Amino acid sequence: MPHWFWCSGLTMLLQGEEARKHLCVIFQPAVGLSMSAMNAKASSGGEEEALGMRSETLGESSRWGEVKRGQVMIVAYLIATLELTFLFMQMGVVPYLAKSLGLDSVGFGYLQTTFGVLQLVGGPIFGRFADQFGTRAALIISCLSGSAFFLLMSISTSIPLLFLSRLPAVFMQGLPGAQKVITDLTTPSQRADALGKLGLCFGIGIIIGSALGGVLSTKFGIFVPIYVGLVGNLINTMIAMVWIPLQAKPKSDDRVTEHSTSQSGSVFSIREILHLMKFPGVMEVFIVKVFAGLPVGLFLIMFSIISMDFFGLEAVESGYLMSYFGVLQMVVQGVVVGKLTNHCTERTLLRLSIFVFAGVGLGMALMRTVWHYCIVAVPLVFAFSTLGTITDSILTKAVPSSDTGTMLGICASVQPLTRTVGPTIGGLLYKQFGVSSFGYLQLVVNTGLFVYLLKSKIPLRQMKSQ
Repeated sequence: MPHWFWCSGLTMLLQGEEARKHLCVIFQPAVGLSMSAMNAKASSGGEEEALGMRSETLGESSRWGEVKRGQVMIVAYLIATLELTFLFMQMGVVPYLAKSLGLDSVGFGYLQTTFGVLQLVGGPIFGRFADQFGTRAALIISCLSGSAFFLLMSISTSIPLLFLSRLPAVFMQGLPGAQKVITDLTTPSQRADALGKLGLCFGIGIIIGSALGGVLSTKFGIFVPIYVGLVGNLINTMIAMVWIPLQAKPKSDDRVTEHSTSQSGSVFSIREILHLMKFPGVMEVFIVKVFAGLPVGLFLIMFSIISMDFFGLEAVESGYLMSYFGVLQMVVQGVVVGKLTNHCTERTLLRLSIFVFAGVGLGMALMRTVWHYCIVAVPLVFAFSTLGTITDSILTKAVPSSDTGTMLGICASVQPLTRTVGPTIGGLLYKQFGVSSFGYLQLVVNTGLFVYLLKSKIPLRQMKSQ
């Protein structure tokens, strides 16, 4: 029977105020339930609408964030390419400038060693500066240092001024700066692929820089490439100021609770820099990084002499060979390394690079002509590029995210270290034992490292790209 029927009957029986009280008691639950249902429905609809709007907003924000990150990474690649182009452009000019000032071959060796030592010292300091003050500030310092470098070269009318022009090289760290940007903007699984693409910038810098330096110096004079480098670095500074964010690193990170050295101590604190070596796996991987490529690095430092004495090449032919190297590096680091990181673990790629390096050593020991060297160059570039990219990726994952700049600076000091000790050790090996000694040394060192990697269990934070 419906509610209204018996409710109306009760109204007739109960008169006056008492009836009204009973009716209120009877109808209140029904009305309350009805109103609650209406409110719940309205609330549910409002929440669904709000959730939909919030999801749409978050989706747009996420898409915009991805676009923004992609743009910043492209700018970082551009800055690295330009700085490397200007650097290789002046490398072809400096020998002629030094000769015109009366600097002999021994003095030129000291000049190159000075450049290497300054970059060796500046790498970790630059990285620590980037961790403490932000990537944009670090890149601006690097580009301004490049401008000062070329400015001092442009007024080098004596040997002391030429040596003085090397001083800004301590903070000319464009490649580590770009690596820092890439590391901050990529997830650990994307890092090896993204860092590998910087090899494409390196190859472009070698090819365009070497060619442009030769053309400009021949047609317009020895100082014109230097002026181009000065203006180019000033343009690079403006690009960094406008396009690189103040701090590229995400605000939240899954490793912020770990001990960080970047927020404690001075930028020049050697103790805090070396503290990173105490993190699990860092020292082991860094030792592999240093020694695996050292024999080949010594060979490449002596290559200008070896190409003339051993291979009998002219200057133009040596230039073609350098361009061949640049193309190989572009292909390997721009394409091959990225593909491999999607299918292989970093431990596997580390072992593979060392194994190939050992084979390269055998090939170098047996090569007799420049054509042999062109064949050996393919696995050499592959091993060199893979080792550099994978070890950089492993080491930046092994330390807190707030210390990746310092770690990249330490990694960047490996090549200056080789350039510093290379002329002395490489010259001794070449004079006493010949070209084959570089190959045998490469074979022995990397065979030992390969056995060590097979037996050791180095802890790696990220094993495979996703």
